[in-house]
Amino acid sequence: MKLSPHDLRQLDDAYLRRLPEDALRALSLTLLEDLKEARERLQQNPSNSSRPPSSRAPWERPTAAETGEDESEEDAAAPPGASTATADAEKRSDDEAAPSGAVSDAAQPAERPKCKPGKQPGAPGVGRTTVFMAQATEVHRPAVCRGCGEPLAAQAPAKAYTGFQSLDLRWGDAAAPGVHLHVVDHRFLEVTCGCGHHTRERPTQVAVEDTLEGVQLREWRLVGPGLATLIIALSLRFRLSRRRIQEFLDDWLGVHLSIGTIHQTLHESAAVVAPAEATLLADIQRSGLLHADETSWPQQPQRLWLWVFLTTTTTLFVIAGRGKATVTRVLDGFGGWLMSDGWFSYRGYPQRLRCWAHLLRKAQGLIEGYDADGRRFGRLVHTTLETLMAAIYAAREGPPPDAAAGDPARTHAVALAALRQACLDHLGHRHEKTKALAVEFYTDWDAIFNVLKHPHLPLTNNDAERALRHWVIARRLSHGTRTAVGSCVFTLLASVIETCRQRGHSPWEYLATAIADRRAGLPLPPLPQPGV
Repeated sequence: MKLSPHDLRQLDDAYLRRLPEDALRALSLTLLEDLKEARERLQQNPSNSSRPPSSRAPWERPTAAETGEDESEEDAAAPPGASTATADAEKRSDDEAAPSGAVSDAAQPAERPKCKPGKQPGAPGVGRTTVFMAQATEVHRPAVCRGCGEPLAAQAPAKAYTGFQSLDLRWGDAAAPGVHLHVVDHRFLEVTCGCGHHTRERPTQVAVEDTLEGVQLREWRLVGPGLATLIIALSLRFRLSRRRIQEFLDDWLGVHLSIGTIHQTLHESAAVVAPAEATLLADIQRSGLLHADETSWPQQPQRLWLWVFLTTTTTLFVIAGRGKATVTRVLDGFGGWLMSDGWFSYRGYPQRLRCWAHLLRKAQGLIEGYDADGRRFGRLVHTTLETLMAAIYAAREGPPPDAAAGDPARTHAVALAALRQACLDHLGHRHEKTKALAVEFYTDWDAIFNVLKHPHLPLTNNDAERALRHWVIARRLSHGTRTAVGSCVFTLLASVIETCRQRGHSPWEYLATAIADRRAGLPLPPLPQPGV
């Protein structure tokens, strides 16, 4: 760049009009060169520079069709050592040699059948050959004869007809802290009744929510509740992939689980806690203050949004579109204060607060910009907000002797009037960012300054932004989710984990208990309450 930021700040309409024609022409060429260089920098991406692939925005990442995966078979058909250009030339020559109206077979690459990832129907299965030494045996015996309906006597003839092993983790105590692997042999009995009927005890299988189609919740599982919570922690809390979880369990516990088993464990655990979503939603709708925010979330091939709704004791995550339907569904019946940014989906709620941190950053952007009017307007906004913030902090410390002095809106009425007039004057400004900030203040004035009437309310939406930060990192590592079921699994587990942490309880102990109860056919235990 030839012109520095200091040079650009001195250039305005009046200065340019005073320049002689030759000087103006030379300055225009310099500006043109700088503009081209700036455009080239903006257009840099992983395909034309050394920037990493992760620097692409989620909506800019190419789909499978755009990356040319459909042409991979065609390229692979070329002889070894032949270049792509040579193969293309040969194909064009074949096409030109074909009669008019005929289509060459070589020009029609065979379409690969589309199939879901994972094991395909008809593929040979792989069974577990490792048998662990069990520390305990659990016998499952039927209590009632399914023939005559009479209770089965304890001394009735019985034999084990099937069974399975479960691998679990047990928490130690003060004498033996930590966790250790615990193997249980499960035996299911067939009991003969006096009526001659043979009754078999069957593993429990529980129906799951419709949103988790294809997920099974049943007692017959290799992974026990404690080991399942470790897998959940490694996946969501420590952001490991399925393959890295497999490596960790093999190296540290000596347990080799397939990728499919790890995947099924996560999905089943989400089915376990699915009924808790209604409880979280009810807690949010009863709250007096709610923080809401959203960030982009790719669900291949769609671009969706990860929403967070946060109270002092409850967190709910939702993956959906960015439209108003999501906010309406979650906040149906909500009557408290809503803290959010300026996104239009929140605009329908009268008791709304705006995050001042966003506004201060936008004002700072104008101050550091190159438009003279924008810099002046940005300084006015920034100075006014900082003055009002100091007044709000003072009002929180206690009411002053003069009641009027304790009302920031009345004390700083002149500054507010000047800011509102400045917003009105810049509604049609030629500088887009200046105009946008003026319109934002003017159209959302009440929501921005509601906090002046209620100084005890928050000034920023930092709580919601911090709640999303962990998952934004997870998004960059995993590139989002692939299916609606995967998104539902993610949000259910994340909501329960964060809610337990907010309430001062271990999410892993709760999840282990919940998985054990639900596999046994019992209802989901209530979420732990704060201070209990």
